[in-house]
Amino acid sequence: MKKLILFLSAALLLAGCGVGSHSVVSGKADEAGVIFFADRTQTIDVTIDKENYRVSTVRDSEFKKKRNIKKTAENIITVKPGSHDVTVRIKGRTVLTQKIFVSAGDTKVINL
Repeated sequence: MKKLILFLSAALLLAGCGVGSHSVVSGKADEAGVIFFADRTQTIDVTIDKENYRVSTVRDSEFKKKRNIKKTAENIITVKPGSHDVTVRIKGRTVLTQKIFVSAGDTKVINL
């Protein structure tokens, strides 16, 4: 009888120790970025797939020295992953027309 009670008690204890189900979802965000580096900071007009943006370029040398991530983040244009048509104008003059591809979670750096 003691063995039966001991066996049932052990079975109940083990049944209460079950591991719940867990799921982990990971991956890159469904967005990408485009940023423009140049030898000096200047305001540029950018058209990406017929959407217009006005941003400043980020100085390449300054970014590398100081790693100014905040300043860089302010000048990133967020887009959907995939192919995009990009046109850049400075003071009304077209300086770049390019087709780019960006993957999810990545940032495309365009040097002007």
